[in-house]
Amino acid sequence: MNVRLVKAPISIVFSEAGSDDEAYLREYHQLSESDDDPINHWLKLAKARGDTADTDPVLLNLVVELHKKIDALEMFLKNEQPKRLSLLNEAHIDSIGFEHFNLKEELLQEGTEYYGRVEMPVHPKRDVAVFFKALSKTLAQITKIHERDEKEWGAYLTARERVLIREAKENR
Repeated sequence: MNVRLVKAPISIVFSEAGSDDEAYLREYHQLSESDDDPINHWLKLAKARGDTADTDPVLLNLVVELHKKIDALEMFLKNEQPKRLSLLNEAHIDSIGFEHFNLKEELLQEGTEYYGRVEMPVHPKRDVAVFFKALSKTLAQITKIHERDEKEWGAYLTARERVLIREAKENR
């Protein structure tokens, strides 16, 4: 199998999917549905009513993200943490493709299904939930990812390619 991968230094935590499928699915949906967040719910309603038509979208997004940061700071000060499932394995991803990623270490069992959270270095910084199948001890194919997360994954991949092309040109 010929899979095109691009170097990308990101992290993942994961566990075998068969052990607790329903809990993994619940977290998968919670992580992608940022509607649990009251500010996002308000924003979605305001956009639906047309209340944001005269507002600069970039400025609006920055204000929303600032509000989220304040909420996160408040959670930190109150020593509250978002409820996340405890996953058994932690690993570094060394390269990614549109539907694949490769781990630095041999931690996967070929043919096994896994659930994981990838720390995406995008703005706003967040975890992306994925289900994936091991094609080898290091190579995995993403089998389930939400549409918005897939777009961010693709955008990150494209940005990494640009950085590597620029570096290659500079090194000539």
